[in-house]
Amino acid sequence: MLDKVKELHQEIEQYTINSPEQLEQFRMRFISRKGVITELFEGLKSVPPTDRRAVGQELNGLKNFAQERFESFSQQVEEQQAATKNVAPVDLTLPTIPNLTGTQHPLTLVRQRIIQIFERIGFNVADGPEIESDWYNFGALNFPENHPARDMQDTFFVEKASMDTDVSSDMLLRTHTSNVQIRLMERQKLPIRSIMPGRVYRNETISARAHCIFHQVEGLYIDRNVGFKDLKDTLYHFVKEMFEPGTRIRFRPSYFPFTEPSAEIDISCQICGGKGCNICKHTGWVEIAGSGMVDPQVIANCGIDPEEYTGFAFGMGIERITQLKYVVNDLRLYTENDVRFLRQFEGL
Repeated sequence: MLDKVKELHQEIEQYTINSPEQLEQFRMRFISRKGVITELFEGLKSVPPTDRRAVGQELNGLKNFAQERFESFSQQVEEQQAATKNVAPVDLTLPTIPNLTGTQHPLTLVRQRIIQIFERIGFNVADGPEIESDWYNFGALNFPENHPARDMQDTFFVEKASMDTDVSSDMLLRTHTSNVQIRLMERQKLPIRSIMPGRVYRNETISARAHCIFHQVEGLYIDRNVGFKDLKDTLYHFVKEMFEPGTRIRFRPSYFPFTEPSAEIDISCQICGGKGCNICKHTGWVEIAGSGMVDPQVIANCGIDPEEYTGFAFGMGIERITQLKYVVNDLRLYTENDVRFLRQFEGL
């Protein structure tokens, strides 16, 4: 009798329940009036009187253990049924749900497209530090010491040198990716044909038209006999590839400390088709970039002979290109991570 009790105790302990049918089978076998434990109690009268009390205690323990397991299994089945009660049945005839992964950010899409356009005409991609010294960000680019861009109102200085030390020891968050151009001219074997996309920082009030963090892509081509026509042909090619085939482009004379001659690049407004709107201030033209021939002094600052080598450079804001390509009217949308805005680019 005791051996039978031990055997049933082990069987109950190893029992598993996964459905109401299995729960009912457990009840019928162990705790119903026709179950095996009831049969053992009926056989107790055949046990010698001297052993009957000890055997009875073992039987009661087995019965209580079986009842506790049954209650635990019952609660488990009830929880499983409650979890699936409100779940709609699966219609196997419905089409599959597409993979709901995210999409690329519009700035990333435009950045990749810019890189693709320039790589096809021989430009590689270069990168450099975002925390930069005054020399690479300003000094080597012919910015005079009293230039407004050096002022704290325009530049985030990380470490400001004292007045009695060399200004080139200042550390700052780069205001353009031109610092990469200087590093390339110092270290890379000529000729150089590279673009430099990346984040830049300026101490600006955040609004629909300005932000303190934005993205630029600059380009540099240094070789023998590089002329302004090479610059124009390169940018004509970029505009035709990035925007609509009928987009017009014009060069306006301008001034930059690091290029001579210099020109602003305008394209016909993509919003109104050149007819005039709020985006283009009713002129039909929108500025997208600055450009020019690299100043001979900048070339000399990097240890290159300006009598032998010439080159051109250009720079544009990726946010501006994205704005024109996808009609984005507020720069803050790029950094707010509003999914209603980002989902508009899933099809791209």
